[in-house]
Amino acid sequence: MTDPVGKIPSELDQLPDRDTEETAEWAASLDAVTKAAGPHRAAYLMRRTLQHAEGVDGVDLPKLLETDYVNTIPTATEPSHGGDEEMERKITAWNRWNAAAMVSRGAKNGVGGHIATFASAAWLYETGFNHFFRGKEGDGSGDQLYIQGHASPGIYARAFLDGRLTEAHLDNFRQEAGGNGLPSYPHPRRLPWLWEFPTVSMGLGPLSAIYQARFNRYLTNRGIKDVSSSHVWAFLGDGEMDEPESTAALALASREGLDNLTFVINCNLQRLDGPVRANFKIVQELEAQFRGAGWNVVKSLWGNAWDELFQLDTTGALVRRLREVPDAQVQTYQTRDAAYIRQDFFGADPALVEMAKLLSDDKILECFHLSRGGHEPRKVYAAYKAAVEHKGAPTVILAQTVKGFTLGEGFASKNANHQMKKLSVDEFKAMRDLLELPISDAQFADGVVPYGHPGADAPEVRYLQERRAALGGPAPARRTHPLAPLPAPADKAFAAFDKGSGSQSVATTMAFVRLVKDLVRDKETGKRWVPIVPDEARTFGMESLFPSLGIYSPKGQTYEPVDRDQLMYYKEAVNGQILNEGITEAGSMADFIAASTAYATHGEAMIPFYIFYSMFGWQRTADQMWQLGDQLGRGFLVGATAGRTTLTGEGLQHADGHSPMIAATNPAALTYDPAFAYEIAAIVKDGLRRMYGEAAPGEDPNVFYYLTVYNEPMPQPAKPEGVDEGIIKGLYRFNTAESAGLDVPANAGRIQLLSSGTAIHWALEAQKLLAADWGVAADVWSATSWTELRRDALEADAALLRGEERAPYIRTALEGVESPVLAVTDYMRQVPDQIAQWVEQDYSSLGADGFGLSDTREAARRHFGVDAQSIVVASLAQLARRGEAPASSVKEARDRYGL
Repeated sequence: MTDPVGKIPSELDQLPDRDTEETAEWAASLDAVTKAAGPHRAAYLMRRTLQHAEGVDGVDLPKLLETDYVNTIPTATEPSHGGDEEMERKITAWNRWNAAAMVSRGAKNGVGGHIATFASAAWLYETGFNHFFRGKEGDGSGDQLYIQGHASPGIYARAFLDGRLTEAHLDNFRQEAGGNGLPSYPHPRRLPWLWEFPTVSMGLGPLSAIYQARFNRYLTNRGIKDVSSSHVWAFLGDGEMDEPESTAALALASREGLDNLTFVINCNLQRLDGPVRANFKIVQELEAQFRGAGWNVVKSLWGNAWDELFQLDTTGALVRRLREVPDAQVQTYQTRDAAYIRQDFFGADPALVEMAKLLSDDKILECFHLSRGGHEPRKVYAAYKAAVEHKGAPTVILAQTVKGFTLGEGFASKNANHQMKKLSVDEFKAMRDLLELPISDAQFADGVVPYGHPGADAPEVRYLQERRAALGGPAPARRTHPLAPLPAPADKAFAAFDKGSGSQSVATTMAFVRLVKDLVRDKETGKRWVPIVPDEARTFGMESLFPSLGIYSPKGQTYEPVDRDQLMYYKEAVNGQILNEGITEAGSMADFIAASTAYATHGEAMIPFYIFYSMFGWQRTADQMWQLGDQLGRGFLVGATAGRTTLTGEGLQHADGHSPMIAATNPAALTYDPAFAYEIAAIVKDGLRRMYGEAAPGEDPNVFYYLTVYNEPMPQPAKPEGVDEGIIKGLYRFNTAESAGLDVPANAGRIQLLSSGTAIHWALEAQKLLAADWGVAADVWSATSWTELRRDALEADAALLRGEERAPYIRTALEGVESPVLAVTDYMRQVPDQIAQWVEQDYSSLGADGFGLSDTREAARRHFGVDAQSIVVASLAQLARRGEAPASSVKEARDRYGL
């Protein structure tokens, strides 16, 4: 909106101008320059003035969000490279060759792969490996490398060159079933000595890298381990930056001054199917986005061949043209001849027409086909050095490359090159000549492309190994440090829940928080707990931890909290233990992943627990749970306010009826739905033993636990004798009608009520109604884990196929039971139905299927047919089908209870 004379209102109009005459003179000067020298000269002078102002003490101005489409670091100011450039060229050539050969050979077996990504990024990796990336043989941590997933063939090729992989390994690329293959992408669970971080699920790499860098600071500030020398490098694609997770935490990184973090974005201007920004410029867009978020931005766009062109650009026409040409047209220039470029690019401006007259066709093709900042080691080195030396903010390097570089005209910049898996023999020979590799025609026996290796004692191999030795050993590399098991916390922390709560009602969410509150006080392991919560700590009753543990903040607490005079005030501290992330489940999961893998990344076992609204865990961030499992993370995920009917009044979007089902799909997740406080204590105790103590033979410690806990206060019973095994395995009998003191006839019909979580309270009420109103005896079982019961049964089936006879635990637990079984849960029926095929008794189930709704707990449970009265009717129906109850009793019960 403008005023009557067309002036755009500005915030400056609200500020006093103490010298309007001086202001007018400055404006007049700008008008005069514009009139005399043109608007481009005026714009240049204004930007020079702003640049100068940045270095003047006391002058604090907002920064421009974009710079020209040129390199940030001029050629004249590039630092000395310091390495043997020719040797590094040879190493890079071998890596390019073997990456392409591996994928092409694999394509003959139908396993696919990607060639073009690494071809564009080869120098981005090689420069880092030779000069910057610290290995783990120094302090055990080194740098953390988030490798772009589609570039994995190039990393394998380098590991082959340095002797960590063999030709047999390369020939098993993407062929893992035999046990000796290489995974398609960075997968730590599949190749745990090499890969640290799974990255190919796009967007998770950049998000995780930010929180890893942040967690490094957390470890240092808390005095767990000084990892201040570790640097986090995330290699990303420009197309990947469209994923919301890729940019979700940029502000966190700048807000906390994470100068231990560098993003390297390979801007080859192509995504999987075509240009990233066909009609726009992705580099400029990313620059503005990162600058706006407070990052230091380094652009490395053009190679040295462009220096001559920029020196000829006395009018600024070249820079203006580069800024206006859309990315898809830049891609087109890569594939066209000099005549086309002269007409389309230089022909757009008279000044450029004159410039082009001074340039040969070869010079034009060199610039537009070959010379990119990401393909020249000196420019990449300069960018990396600027990044690691920058203090106070993270750095992003925007490196322009050509996708498919050195693979020939059939690959370079073609829209389809992401799907192109192989080169012909003739194309390989042309590539060999371009890379100057000593591979003869005779080595292409039967049309098979050979791998290339100069020999274990070759100068380039010795150089590679010497550079890695100087930087602290091989990279990438994952190390599982020989850690001593963490001492088990004192039993009293767990035993405190065995006696129950008496007449006091306690929600299981609160029981878990109370347990953790005791465990973090443990002298041996208390400091290793990492409580993580996405801005719902008060909902879960965790505010009592604020003053005792403190909320982590690298700035401490620079203000006086509004609740300072209260016992449980909001306390932030540099060495705070709680990670209170704000409203971001994705960020909290990234925290959890960093903490849960610190045992490998830094040699420090940490015990994270992340507590969240159960509906907003697996449903919202299940991809990160897979990342967690792939990365071999350990810890406790806690889905609080769980269940479809327990979270009163919150409605459909908050009503979790399915998280245990989603969790069941993750092989690394041990999913429990405990009903009582003592069950939670037993599960956590066993989880600490398995993940951090002495795992039993055959137990994988690289798992994580998912516990669902509830916000419904209920009396917590005392722990029965001899139930620990059943709690961990997933099922035990809580009571019988007789042990509950109920009066039932000696020949009464009997039913087994298997229930999990809060549903056990409905089952216990139904047990009383069945006895009092219908003379039916019911035994109530606590099914702490339907999923673990199913997994045990699957393992028993597999053992039978191997000739080993073992009964599933579910059958052993129910052995001797002749009465029918009714399973009840606050989740969809698929959750308890996981075990149906292994239950030999008549089996049926009740659950909260469908969408959630807002109402009271009682009304919601009646709506879904899982309340005590509904359980009674379902029990009578099951008995009636067996002739063990009158058929009329079912209708009579429905009428009596108003169902």
